[in-house]
Amino acid sequence: MRDFSHPGRSPVFAANAAVATSHPLSTLAAIEMLRAGGNAVDAGLAAVAVQCVVDPLMTGIGGDCFCLYAPAGASVPVAIDGSGRAPAAATPDWYAEHRVGIAPDSPHAVTVPGAVAAWDTLAREHGTKSLGEILQPAIRYAEDGFVVQPRVGWDWARCVPRVAGDADAAAIYLREGHAPAIGSVMRLPRLAATLRRIAEAGPKGFYEGPVARDMVAKLHRLGGLHTLEDFARARADTVTPVSTRYRGYDVYECPPAGQGLAALMMLNVLALYDVGSLSDLDRIHLFAEACKQAYHHRDALFGDADLAKVPISHLLSDAWHAAARGDIDMARAREPVLYPEAAETVAHKDTVYLCVVDRDGNALSLINSIFQGFGSGILAPESGVLLHNRGLSFRTDPGHPNSIGPGKRPMHTIIPGMVMKEGQAVAPFGVMGGHYQAMGHVELLSGLLDRGLDVQEALDAPRSFAYGGGLELESTIPDAVMAGLAERGHPVLRAPLPLGGGQVIWIDRQAGTLSAGSDPRKDGSALGY
Repeated sequence: MRDFSHPGRSPVFAANAAVATSHPLSTLAAIEMLRAGGNAVDAGLAAVAVQCVVDPLMTGIGGDCFCLYAPAGASVPVAIDGSGRAPAAATPDWYAEHRVGIAPDSPHAVTVPGAVAAWDTLAREHGTKSLGEILQPAIRYAEDGFVVQPRVGWDWARCVPRVAGDADAAAIYLREGHAPAIGSVMRLPRLAATLRRIAEAGPKGFYEGPVARDMVAKLHRLGGLHTLEDFARARADTVTPVSTRYRGYDVYECPPAGQGLAALMMLNVLALYDVGSLSDLDRIHLFAEACKQAYHHRDALFGDADLAKVPISHLLSDAWHAAARGDIDMARAREPVLYPEAAETVAHKDTVYLCVVDRDGNALSLINSIFQGFGSGILAPESGVLLHNRGLSFRTDPGHPNSIGPGKRPMHTIIPGMVMKEGQAVAPFGVMGGHYQAMGHVELLSGLLDRGLDVQEALDAPRSFAYGGGLELESTIPDAVMAGLAERGHPVLRAPLPLGGGQVIWIDRQAGTLSAGSDPRKDGSALGY
């Protein structure tokens, strides 16, 4: 138990239902939906729709969505892939012929947004409320206004350049060229009208008709390859999750093109060590070495598994993690081996994650993103839809698994997680922070399962991340540990920003209670009853 004389927060315990999100209004919307008789899916969708309004630089209806849903009694969670696809005209040859790259603020970084399709699939197949009813809280905040919260305002200010270059976006999201002040009220009437159209017409209200025409017209003006047919073909897919066993628990992730497989690869390596007995120095060193191995393979091999051969079975095999362990020296940092073709680093840390467990034991793990802060910064003027730039993670070189192609989904960093045991959900969990997310899943689960931390302690614990040629350490990691890592050959640096956020709900069936944690890095908010 934490020392109550020091700042911090405790886990939230509940007997019936619990919600954890990274925004208080999002959490409140979910609780109100549960109180109104909705299930975990209804509550989670209400929460994420609200956050698409009140936290617009982190997520939006112009982005993508993934989820893992474990209905009570199901032995394996349902996985929904709501990632967007490239336009039919987006071929590597086109980019080579026109000598065009994929810049962060380019229409070529915009894939057809998949979030609305994913929400519709979830609501129809697993919810108890209509999508129209679920969207009402978000519509109210967009129409009547919402107050800018501290972390949202801080992020908004640092991401001003992202929207300043698009006159349509700047007119809505900036005030005289500046971010709105923390504590001020913002209204988004055009987005409210679009949400209302989706509430009335379903996904066709977004992917067809005036909203789609507005998005395609804006992208065309900027040189995009998108067509109305590309938008009309949008869909979310129910896919088979990937999993591994760790410390007696089954950990599930969405399959590639998501990076959840990398988290499972790292867990398989850590399973060979007594992680709970390691010092902070040894544990961070081990995490860094396992991380470099998994991410090196991720960058070389991951892509849209429908259109590229991703060796999932091999990467989860005993042979792979035994080889990876053989390349780890606990006394010295080493370079990753086997696959030399690593992709370029693209920084992206702007996402929202939430989880819900309802009174019946249904568990939802959901993540929604527009990639970088304010996505591409491109706003469709009539509909108020801010478009993501998830296509930025594509490569344009032919032959790579993550090379751009017609109807292809880019490698995704956003990953929901689900822990199961003996065919029952134990914990929906997730961590935000772009590339860090797979490592974040490992650090969070290791805190819970190796170190015996409670859900809040596991989220609060200092984080580290070895990627892009350096080992980033949060400021809460002691200088002595940092020095020890440098002595082992790690190029250490202090992380310029907190490494993500995160939420988790632990289901204790023996006690008949839930414990929920939310990450203070993102002003997270957990509630239960």
